[in-house]
Amino acid sequence: MGGFSQFIRERQYLHNVSPATIEWYKHTLKWLPTETPSADELKDAVLKMRERGLKATGCNSVIRAINSYLHWSSAGERKCGPGCRHLRIPPLKEPQLILPTLTVQQAALLINWKPKNLYQRRLHVLVLLLLDTGCRITEALSLRVSEIDFDNLLITLDGKGRKQRMVPFSFELKRALFRFIRDGARKPDALLLASKNETRLGRRVMLRDVKLLCGRLGFVPPGRTLHSFRHTFAVNYLRRGGSVFHLQKVLGHSTLEMTKRYCNLVTSDLQAVHQRISLLAS
Repeated sequence: MGGFSQFIRERQYLHNVSPATIEWYKHTLKWLPTETPSADELKDAVLKMRERGLKATGCNSVIRAINSYLHWSSAGERKCGPGCRHLRIPPLKEPQLILPTLTVQQAALLINWKPKNLYQRRLHVLVLLLLDTGCRITEALSLRVSEIDFDNLLITLDGKGRKQRMVPFSFELKRALFRFIRDGARKPDALLLASKNETRLGRRVMLRDVKLLCGRLGFVPPGRTLHSFRHTFAVNYLRRGGSVFHLQKVLGHSTLEMTKRYCNLVTSDLQAVHQRISLLAS
């Protein structure tokens, strides 16, 4: 059995990674011309990624997977770190962009929208869920009724890498969820948000519906529309005094560095802080 196949086999059956991760490994390893690439071949792989139009963030995602394989192929038992002598690809420098968010006014329009039918109510519940918990769209669409703890105001989410986490939600969301489940006669083992045939809703379909709703309410949806709800949650969490460490747990990030990417505060926040700490204003 070849190195690629054995690596994927071990990740699947010994590390129990998700099917999506397995597919990602299969895709990323195709960038390597051989199972034992040289330093020049690794550099050439990155050059080909760039020539094909991959951005730095996309290249780094591929690079992390390839480096994981390179560490494994060197018979590395411990976690990859400074002591490792195997070849590795250094990450590309990524542009530090301000992540798109909804304004306070736009969020208010979405929250206060009055849906008129079952499909609109389903969309409204999705919007409220994203804004109130900061969950990923895939986590929201895979949430089942039984995973909502109304007594303790906690939701159990199935995150990346098959990692479950519990996140709190508000009394306001509790009311919306309870009414939606009651009126739709949603059973405990059913998906909270499902198609007419009780199958999982597609991300593209919900993206279309959210964009149409934003237009109906009179504003242009921000870039990376569905993920912008997560950005909005993170910024609002910090604005209201939430801890970045608690935010890391709520968002389900394995490292604090990942969380910091969601924590770019808008200019008005920085101005307000500066006014409080400026020596000239004292």
